[in-house]
Amino acid sequence: MFLKVNRDDIIEGLQKSANIIPAKTGAAFLRTIWLHCENGRLNIMSTDSNLEFMGAYQAEITDEGLAGVQGRAFYDLVRQLRSNQGELVIKTDGENQNLLVEQKSRKYKFPVNDPEWFQKFSTFPENGTVFWSGDFLHEIIDKISFCISDEDSMEAIACLYMVPREEEGNKRIEVCGLNGHQFAMFNFVNDDIFELFPQEGVLIQKKYLAELKKWLTADEIELAISDKRMFFRTGDKSETFTLPMSYYQYPNYHNFLAKLNDDDVCKLQVKRDELVEALGRVSLFNTDSNRCAYFSFAPTEVTIYSQGQETGTAREAIDATYTGALEKIAFPTKNLIEILNHFNSETVTFTLTGTEAPCGISGEDDPDYNVIVMPMMIQEETYYTEESA
Repeated sequence: MFLKVNRDDIIEGLQKSANIIPAKTGAAFLRTIWLHCENGRLNIMSTDSNLEFMGAYQAEITDEGLAGVQGRAFYDLVRQLRSNQGELVIKTDGENQNLLVEQKSRKYKFPVNDPEWFQKFSTFPENGTVFWSGDFLHEIIDKISFCISDEDSMEAIACLYMVPREEEGNKRIEVCGLNGHQFAMFNFVNDDIFELFPQEGVLIQKKYLAELKKWLTADEIELAISDKRMFFRTGDKSETFTLPMSYYQYPNYHNFLAKLNDDDVCKLQVKRDELVEALGRVSLFNTDSNRCAYFSFAPTEVTIYSQGQETGTAREAIDATYTGALEKIAFPTKNLIEILNHFNSETVTFTLTGTEAPCGISGEDDPDYNVIVMPMMIQEETYYTEESA
């Protein structure tokens, strides 16, 4: 292998490649970045045995070949070099035992990993692909992922769920996240993706979403699905990111969504920014045992208060519109702040179905977005436990 390349042409690809490999733990072949020179391009590849990254970058190739090196160390070196100091010369020695990196008088040497460690990467399906906005997918992940369980052992609810729905001729994609006490759902219309997704939907484990977000840009991407994997490719076909799909049975969330349409629900409308600011101040009086904010209702205002044996009490009243018979409810303060910060609407609506029943949150300027949060069970005046959805 012998090539010359500008540092800035490959640094982003190396960063994306290094992001998905373990830093120090795991088998050595999983900590490898593979460099493959062919057809006038430098291919950069890495995998953690689940995620796969492949990028092709322009380089001056003299000799083709394959070499694998310790990925983090190689990336860290190239990151610290500067493009204005000259192009990089990357080559293997005569026995292919070492990878040499040179930039003018600077010289570095990395041992080359056994080429038998190289595993064939998944091939992007060229048929039935769909072009999609990377920026829009990034937004969807942001709106849903905070409601997904962090526990891999929770199986389906540790996944992002995307499923096609058709009702009375209307086709849409529902994207959902659930963790036992919160639920988020975002709807969008895209006929091509509707046709691409299997009827049972697609499950992506939460632990893969962070790396997918790092890879995504605002540019258009190409999406494809095989029997076992999802494929994401840049519009110019230079980079591919793939991840495995899961095959659990997702819970039937429509049962608790239906409760929001009952005749006896209570409705609270309030300015989102005012509520977030009030909750932020009230949260200062929360403790590990008292971590909720009380809401008490009147027709034209809502009072938010909290108390802690060691911290004292806080009470604020803000303007609101309220209808219903419910007098008081409690929510986990920080969770509620996080939920509200995912909305864009000036005014949000709480649909309250009971003191220990699902509460829906929606906004006029977020017509395709809904979040459900479970209230805290009020056992005593100063003791609360969290209910599960």
